[in-house]
Amino acid sequence: MFKFITLLKRFIPPYKKFVFLSLLFNLLSTVFSLFSFGAIIPVLQILFGLQKVDKVYLAWNWSDGIKEIISVLKNNLFYAIEQMIDKVGPSLALLYLGLFLVLMTAFKTGTSYFGSYFLIPIRTGVLRDLRNQLYVKIINLPIGFFTEERKGDIMARMTGDVGEVEASIMSSLDMIFKNPIMILIYLGVMLAMSWQLTIVVLMLLPFSGFLIGRIGRSLKKRSTVGQEQTGELLSQIEETLGGLRIVKAFNAEGKLEARFGALNEKLRRTFNKLNRRYNLAHPVSEFLGTVVIAILLWSGGVLIVANNSTIGAAEFIYFIVIFYSIIAPAKDLSRATYSIQKGLASLERVDKILMSENTIKNPKHPQTLHPFSDKIEFRDVSFKYQNDWVLNDINLVVPKGKKVALVGQSGSGKSTLVDLLPRYYDPSKGKILIDGVNIKDYKTYDIRSLMGNVNQEAILFNDTFFNNISFGVDNATLEQVIEAAKIANAHDFIMATENGYESTIGDRGSKLSGGQRQRVSIARAILKNPPILILDEATSALDTESEKMVQGALENLMLNRTTLVVAHRLSTIKRADEICVLHEGKIVERGRHDVLIELDGYYKRLCDMQSF
Repeated sequence: MFKFITLLKRFIPPYKKFVFLSLLFNLLSTVFSLFSFGAIIPVLQILFGLQKVDKVYLAWNWSDGIKEIISVLKNNLFYAIEQMIDKVGPSLALLYLGLFLVLMTAFKTGTSYFGSYFLIPIRTGVLRDLRNQLYVKIINLPIGFFTEERKGDIMARMTGDVGEVEASIMSSLDMIFKNPIMILIYLGVMLAMSWQLTIVVLMLLPFSGFLIGRIGRSLKKRSTVGQEQTGELLSQIEETLGGLRIVKAFNAEGKLEARFGALNEKLRRTFNKLNRRYNLAHPVSEFLGTVVIAILLWSGGVLIVANNSTIGAAEFIYFIVIFYSIIAPAKDLSRATYSIQKGLASLERVDKILMSENTIKNPKHPQTLHPFSDKIEFRDVSFKYQNDWVLNDINLVVPKGKKVALVGQSGSGKSTLVDLLPRYYDPSKGKILIDGVNIKDYKTYDIRSLMGNVNQEAILFNDTFFNNISFGVDNATLEQVIEAAKIANAHDFIMATENGYESTIGDRGSKLSGGQRQRVSIARAILKNPPILILDEATSALDTESEKMVQGALENLMLNRTTLVVAHRLSTIKRADEICVLHEGKIVERGRHDVLIELDGYYKRLCDMQSF
């Protein structure tokens, strides 16, 4: 429950007005319910002769204590009812009391509705804030975070876990804000009526709370397991959809069906146990409530029969009615406790993302980034993901306007090296400088605004050609997008589609060929017009004909730009101003193409094998 209170402190402050209004109307609802129940006592005492009374009006003295004031209030109410019976008769008096009961019930139900009405903006607002925070956090976390997490599990947290928070915690706000008020007020009235009987109730409640708490704690543990298994299930669905072509090519449908079926069955069993425990809340609380009522009837009856009670038979019935009215909110409160335990398990999984530290930090006092004018320098740069060093003591200078190619066999550290420049990761040792200033002294936003990326896999969105090319460029015009597409050799095939630049390209550009996807991503980089360009194996996945089209687009893109190229194709490398050969995380050779060929070393062997 402490974590639930912490959750409220995190998310409730913007909605204080609604919290106050909800609490106010719930308080009024409880007070009106007491007045409606109060009509029972005079009906029983006077109309049905349980107690013959002959009251006289007593003057009010507000300086008396609470007990005396309550006694005068009861006396004068009975006096007023006796006067009414004398004037209009018992039958009409009973009608008036019935109308009073209806009126108080109308006030009670109306204020109860408004108590729930003002909770709705809190519930929907908190969930909106939670989703927004989660999405913003995911976008701003470093790429390294997602190498440790499965995409399916992250999707499960954003959908299933957030939905569980809504279903479990937010749906319980009404019970949490309303029921404790009702229980406390009802207990206060019961205490004022008979402290002996109220002590009996209070002695029995801790035992009930202990049983309910035990069930609730087991629910939280089971719910955590269930949400983790849901994440595994979504991960398998995401992997299956992404690799469907390979699944069919290797006739692996049966294997995946069996794996999915086993995981799905395990999930079913977990939620069977979870829901059985959850549904135990209602019968357990109802049974315990009945036990308490039976004990109350016995102990109260003994006191009244022995004339040791401070209340009469009619007031004892009213006492029972009030206690019975506690049972419903107490049951709702116990169910809310169960729901909150389930929801807290999901909230912990959500908080694993929300509380994750962003290791790529902006400086407290960032330097102003001026237009790129001199060089990029990697100075004594080393890097490792976990244990093994991927890069060792890299020293490299890329002058403005020059093209530097990085070559080497797979795993030599080429892509890692270029990923350090836009600060997808930070070096474990050494520093990277732009115009003599460490990139850690700039905002990451400013650094990345200098750069354009074209990767091996063209990362496109299920949107129109126009929106994909203008992605990240504010207020781009159609003319600018068309010009960028023409330079990237993409304009002709875009115009051949049904709606031209307003045609959608499908999920990840599935409606396009590999070469077309790559040219759209090149057009996107051209429109951004960055002074620094990073090409990470931009043509390695293309056939020869597509490569020629893309290569022409790349040459247009690289014109007069500072370029870092990771390449497998000789055609891309030959034109570089400097070629750096990486082997096991170190630069082992560097120079122009002809010079490296003459060295007859690593580069010569890579050229002979066409294996970069």
